[in-house]
Order: sequence, then structure tokens, then C-alpha cells
Amino acid sequence: MNKLKLGLSGIVIFIFGFMAGIYTLPIMVAPEPLSMLELATSSQNARYKAMISEGLDGSDFLHNGTGEFYLSPSEIVFKGTLTPGPDYQLYLSKQFVENEEQFMQHKNSMINIAEVKRFDGFIKQVPNQLDIDEYTTIVIWCEAFEEFITAAKYKG
Repeated sequence: MNKLKLGLSGIVIFIFGFMAGIYTLPIMVAPEPLSMLELATSSQNARYKAMISEGLDGSDFLHNGTGEFYLSPSEIVFKGTLTPGPDYQLYLSKQFVENEEQFMQHKNSMINIAEVKRFDGFIKQVPNQLDIDEYTTIVIWCEAFEEFITAAKYKG
């Protein structure tokens, strides 16, 4: 009986440690944060501004973001914070989505812009020939776990 309890305790500790590692590893390997000056300078040329709404259906305490996106034809700037996690991707969508089901429903019509490795602000280049006016919404999505993180509508 004691061996069984010891074995189960070991499994629980392993699972807890593994899960904690999934969330702390991206923080430990994240690049240095950008300066407020870099973010402010890049956001000055924005054509659109989008604020992340509170209470999105698919966001929870482990998967969320707060802040603002600034879009120009050449850059997407994020001023805010995201809860850290692995394999975050930045998408542009033609439809507003706010949960996993909606994301999966429209994923084929979205464009993946870039991987997100900073959780406290970033600047991403818009691919050449991509017209941001054809889209309405920015989405942050965790590919590895198929988790909705956050979204913000910038147009329409």
C-alpha cells in the first residue's frame, strides 16, 4: 500500500513539474523586451488600432492578453502583455473569433503572420504583398495545444 501511495505521489509530482515547465520555459527563453521607445516609434505609422476586449469567450486565466495592437501596411505592433506559453502564433482573420471552436472553423481563411516569442510587447513585419485591409481581426493562438489566447478587431 505504501509503495502504491509513493508511486502515485511520484506521478503527481512529475505531472505537476511537467506542466509548470510548459509555462515557465517560454518565459526563460523569451528574447529581451523591446523598449517603450521602439514600440512607440513603430506604432506612430499605424493605420489601425485595436484594443483587446475583456471577457473574450475563449480566454481564461492561463490564456489571455491585455493591450493594444497597431497595424500599418508594413508592421504589426503589440503594446501589452500575454500570458506566456509555447508556440504562440499571430494570425490575421477576416472574421472576429473569440474561442477555439470559431478559430478552427475559420483557420483556413486566416493568414499566419509570425511566431510570437515576446509576451510583453512585440513588433512583427507584415509579409510583402499582404493587404491588411482585407482582414479585420488579429488573433493570438497557441498551435501546440490548440488554445485560443486572445483577439482584437481592428476594422469593420
